[in-house]
Amino acid sequence: MDLFLTGSSGLPIYRQLFDQLCAQILDGRLKSGDALPPIRAVAKELSISVIPVKRAWEELEAAGFIESFVGRGCFIAPMSAEKLQRLKASMAADKLSDAAAYCRSLGLSLAEAERLLSDAWASPGE
Repeated sequence: MDLFLTGSSGLPIYRQLFDQLCAQILDGRLKSGDALPPIRAVAKELSISVIPVKRAWEELEAAGFIESFVGRGCFIAPMSAEKLQRLKASMAADKLSDAAAYCRSLGLSLAEAERLLSDAWASPGE
């Protein structure tokens, strides 16, 4: 499990952790039944308070990505292919809704926003 934090993202720490873990679950890097490290271990590794890690874990559980068991820890929840697809669509829709609102606020047309998305899709990570 790879986690990193950035101060330039504008997102709170718990949301950065939530988003990264969701992505790792949805793309198959983390699979059903995989154990998450303890909250305190993640906080120590990232040199942060346990509070944002705990909140990220709580949000992951509320969204159905993980399950927690007293005395055993947290594990990636079992998911059918349909559930994974629904979660992917939901997560993408949330991000695209924010992006669409931002594009509208800049006065861009739908065609201009679609072109920007197409360009970003063609050159990932740049």
